[in-house]
This record gives sequence, C-alpha cells and structure tokens, in this order.
Amino acid sequence: MTLELSARAAQLSGSVIDSSTQLLAQQEHDIVRFAMGAPSEDLIPMAQLDELFSRMPAGRYDYGESPGEPALREQIIALSEQMGNPTSDDRLVVTNGAMQGLDLAFKLLVDPGDLVIVEKPTYPNGYQTAQSYEADVVAVPVDRHGLVIESLEEVVRHSGKKPKVIYTIPNFQNPSGVTLSEERKRRLLELAEQWGSVIVEDDPYGMLRFDGSDVPSFSALGGENPRVFRIQTFSKLIAPGLRVGWIDVDPALQKLAVNAKQAMDTCTNAPNQLVVAQFLERGYLTPHLERLRPLYRQRKIAMKEALSDSFGSSITMTEPEGGFFLWVTFSQAAEHLDTGKLFPIALEQGVAYIPGVAFTLDGSHHNALRLCFATSSPDRIREGVERLSRAIETFESV
Repeated sequence: MTLELSARAAQLSGSVIDSSTQLLAQQEHDIVRFAMGAPSEDLIPMAQLDELFSRMPAGRYDYGESPGEPALREQIIALSEQMGNPTSDDRLVVTNGAMQGLDLAFKLLVDPGDLVIVEKPTYPNGYQTAQSYEADVVAVPVDRHGLVIESLEEVVRHSGKKPKVIYTIPNFQNPSGVTLSEERKRRLLELAEQWGSVIVEDDPYGMLRFDGSDVPSFSALGGENPRVFRIQTFSKLIAPGLRVGWIDVDPALQKLAVNAKQAMDTCTNAPNQLVVAQFLERGYLTPHLERLRPLYRQRKIAMKEALSDSFGSSITMTEPEGGFFLWVTFSQAAEHLDTGKLFPIALEQGVAYIPGVAFTLDGSHHNALRLCFATSSPDRIREGVERLSRAIETFESV
C-alpha cells in the first residue's frame, strides 16, 4: 500500500545530532562523547532534583495550564529580571524544551515560500524546523563576531525579497561557539524594523559565560520589541531530560502561541515544571551555575590544548567564552579530510563528534567538526582527542 503524504512530509529530514543518541546507545565499546550538547551526569544536580521530586505537592500529576505552571512563570520573571531581560506574565509560554519554542516560532511566523535567514554553520534542528513549514531558507556566514551583517544585506538584495524571520543563536553559538557582538545586534534590530522581519533569538547558553563580558540580549537592547521572539531553556542549565523551556514574545503573540501549543501537547510536563520552579525558588540555580562556569572553562582549555598538541597548525579553532562547543576546521595539508567519512572510523576508535556538514544547508564545511567539551572531564577530553588523532591516521592510510 502506498500512502499519500503531505507535501511537507518530504521536508522532515530528522536530526543528525539527536539521532546520535540512539547510535551511541548501540555501541558496546567505550566512547568518548563529544557529540551531544549536554552536561555530564556529574554536573547535573541529581541530589537536589531527586529531593524535589520526592516532595511534590498534591495535584502534580494533573493537567497543567497551557501557558505554564504559575509558580514557574513567576520564577522565570524573577530570573529574567536578574539577567537583565525584564519580562511579564503576558509574554511567557512554558514549552517542552527550546525545540518546541522553535516550532512555535516558525508555525506562527512562516508561510510557504517565505525567506528565513539562518547562520552558517547553524543548529540543524533550527533550519530543519523552518523547512518543515516550507520556508525558503538561506544561510549567511558567521565570523568571530557572529552573523556577518554585510553578507546578510547582500543576500537580501540578491534574493529580491525581505526575510520574514532571521534565526540566530547569539551567545556561544551552536556549533561555532562565537558570540554576536552588540554592534551587530543593534544593526540587526534596525534591519528587522526596516524589513518587517522577526528576530528569533535562540539563547540556550547565555547564562553559561565563563570568560569575557556579557553582551546585552536583543530584548535588553530593543525593550519589549514585538520583532524579537526569544527562546530559552533549562535543558543546558539544569538537566536536558527535564525538557522545560520557555518563549518570551509580544503579548499580542502570546495568546496565539498558547493556541498553537494546545494543538501540540496541551501543556508541558507539570511535575517537571514544578521541580524547576522549586529549584529556582530555593535559590539553587545561582550556586549551580557558579559551579559549572569554571569547570566548563577548564574543560574548554583542556580541549584546546589537547587539539593543539595533536594537530598543531593543521587546524583552526574558535575561542568560545561560554557554552558547550568548539568548532574545529582542518586546513592546509589536511583540508582534504572529510569528517563525515571519518566518523565511522572515529567511532570504531572510541570517539564521537558531529561532522561539520550536519550544520550546513549546502553540504559545505566537510573539513570541520563540532566538539562538545561540556560532557567530559579534562582527562577524558585528552583521551578523546588522542582517539580522534588515531582515527585520522587510519583514515589517511586507507
């Protein structure tokens, strides 16, 4: 029997990153895991979470409010104020992780054929979600200061149409680790106003800065600008399996977002929301982040040093000041290296990463890869880089 599928079904390509979880679970030998963007289990506040789950209030397994549990929304308002992004209850919707926030953004904002600008390289789940709503997705390069605005303006002139959405990961970008400068943010706000575009600000990592100075968010720079659709999550801050995030949008859009969410899942997992609310209310988040930041900095340094020792001038690396990721590009004599073809050899050697091509629309960056330093201790990182070096030697000898 042949099923007649919707036209959009052909756009559902799936996530290379998320699929790696299942792939790694199938491996029976030891793997150093540089692939998934997640903290290691020793950095998840297990004892506090277990204690909070054991003391849940009555009614915790009932349906929750579609905009989110009131206790959690109250804590998000307080946290946003603390982080310099003041907000209000009529702007918030609690989501099933940041991914549901992305889906809501593109569902509400994009019609088939609309131009959506993404970064190059970028988080593939972002552009794939836009494609699932039949957007015309075009990538604009990033450099060490983030999205290259001059290239963006040139792309828009060449395309002959204005972007409906500009999707950016402004802090410690996934996968490159770079941060969008304040100057470029201000210019992007001007362009969004000029073009009638919405900036979808995906910010999972902003609270994980371990070096340098904070850069104001689009929300902080633009006030309650209706052209900013902000997405955040507790997945990278507390625990990825909680799947609790939120969107901060113009009040006129909030009701539509609630309506769209009700057609998806009615409400975000109520017990997990209540645990996160208690985690915040008891003041656990600040000391938890204060513990994480120097450890992530230590792990980033260990990874950069190990890579330099193993590969020297044959690679270039980004210099993230926070977040989880290091972007590595093989250059000069090693430019022929295809990290997609290398991957199965690396897996056999006991190390996993995400090939650079997974983060592009056009199949470029074949000589690059993304490494997550957050998941592994310094000793484990050094072992993983040694295994990667052995994998490359094997690849080049074939």
